[in-house]
Amino acid sequence: MSGLPIVNEEPDTTAWFGIRLGPSTFGIFDAFPDEAGRQAHLSGKVAAALMEKAGELFSEPPSIENVDVLAAKLPG
Repeated sequence: MSGLPIVNEEPDTTAWFGIRLGPSTFGIFDAFPDEAGRQAHLSGKVAAALMEKAGELFSEPPSIENVDVLAAKLPG
């Protein structure tokens, strides 16, 4: 499953990265303008598709952790 085409349809998901943390450890980092955008993403199509396939994709259920960015440097 590729989440990128689904996430591209979410106007409040301003950044989305699929990341590799180790040989078999992966993650997703995404950013939103506000809490409403975050909640829309977490209750949207990509989250539903991920949870639907979690049993076949992961050895244990995915962990979703919310973080707040305290400082950033962005292009532009």
